[in-house]
Amino acid sequence: MGVRPPSVDALARSRADSHLPHPLLVEAARSAIADGAHEQFDAYVERVERRLLSRVINATGVLLHTNMGRAPLATNRNAGYTNLELDLDTGARGSRQERAGLLLAKACGAEAAIVVNNCASAVMLGLAAVAKGSGVPVSRGELVEIGGGFRVPEVLEQSGCRLVEVGTTNRTRLADFERAIAENQDIAAVLKVHPSNYRIEGFQQSVGVKALSTLGVPLIVDLGSGLLDEACPWLEGGRPGWLLDEPAVRQTLDQGADLVMFSGDKLLGGPQSGIIAGRAEMVERCARHPLMRTFRPGDLVIGALQDVALAYLRRDGDAIPFWAMATIPQPVLSRRAEAIVAASGIGMVVDSEATPGGGSLPTATIASAAIEIAGDHSTELRDHTTPIIARVHEGRTLLDLRTIDPADDAIITSALAASRLEGLA
Repeated sequence: MGVRPPSVDALARSRADSHLPHPLLVEAARSAIADGAHEQFDAYVERVERRLLSRVINATGVLLHTNMGRAPLATNRNAGYTNLELDLDTGARGSRQERAGLLLAKACGAEAAIVVNNCASAVMLGLAAVAKGSGVPVSRGELVEIGGGFRVPEVLEQSGCRLVEVGTTNRTRLADFERAIAENQDIAAVLKVHPSNYRIEGFQQSVGVKALSTLGVPLIVDLGSGLLDEACPWLEGGRPGWLLDEPAVRQTLDQGADLVMFSGDKLLGGPQSGIIAGRAEMVERCARHPLMRTFRPGDLVIGALQDVALAYLRRDGDAIPFWAMATIPQPVLSRRAEAIVAASGIGMVVDSEATPGGGSLPTATIASAAIEIAGDHSTELRDHTTPIIARVHEGRTLLDLRTIDPADDAIITSALAASRLEGLA
């Protein structure tokens, strides 16, 4: 007769030292016993722990990695209340949009701005407030699919607008929009979408914001990536070359856009959110729309965005982790990589190319440095106490220093020196 397994409760209590609450330990114990593997209970507990949100080290070289939360952002806040919707001067109810929204409007030169929970909801809200029940022309070359399989035509449809496709995939002219407006009496706005996650090259033509602003109907622009100002005045060296020709919010508004939507967690360097900026009257229409209550963020997001907006207004790019990481000189990264290799005795330093990521600047690369190790060791590195997410290229593991915080170099050194990687070069 086989050994009888322990009770679920006894097995769960055997790991009372775990930070997991008892109900989760019970769930793990039931699974282990059902599988006839109660002696491997620790592995089941670890599996539950790894399903929880936890910190990882991004060594992929992709700065805005969607799977790892896009822009890195530090938030330090003690428990307590805030004046989220409280006017401290009058004691009456205030508006949460007077916080980060007001500051971001100043930072990008808009008359007004409001914050919602992501860029897709910003586009949906803007279209619903300005053009619900009406036609909206969009270039066929800009009917993009964004992350997670969501598509611009679907977002437009859910906003209650009617899509009017104009031009072709590779060429759209101003005359195409003029014809659409002439042939459809219900056109209420024009939507321009920045194809931030792909590029069409060769025989192609698109219509710029300045030309579209002459059509006599409101112009809504989905910029997506969230570059505030093409001059990058928050960076000591000005606009970096890897930004290529990425359009910016301030200049898009200057060229005649009525509303501009962009993400908070991409090139802006903030938390996941969407911003609607532009003409005060149109922004107010969005703020009053019933969908706004569905899309509005809470005080944690608004507080984090407020800190980011204040850094932009101070022109302090180093206070925004994304920009601080993106602009470290490549020789500094090489020296850090060399120190890690020397201390761990593992790997070699190679030149690398990091990327902005997050569906932004698909052809852009940033000079970087990486530690290269023979073979695929991505699983071992993910299994480290602090998971390290590396990339594997042509049978070699690369740890790109561009996306590794200098404070984590010691963790990388320890992981490489671990017994499972000894002797590798």
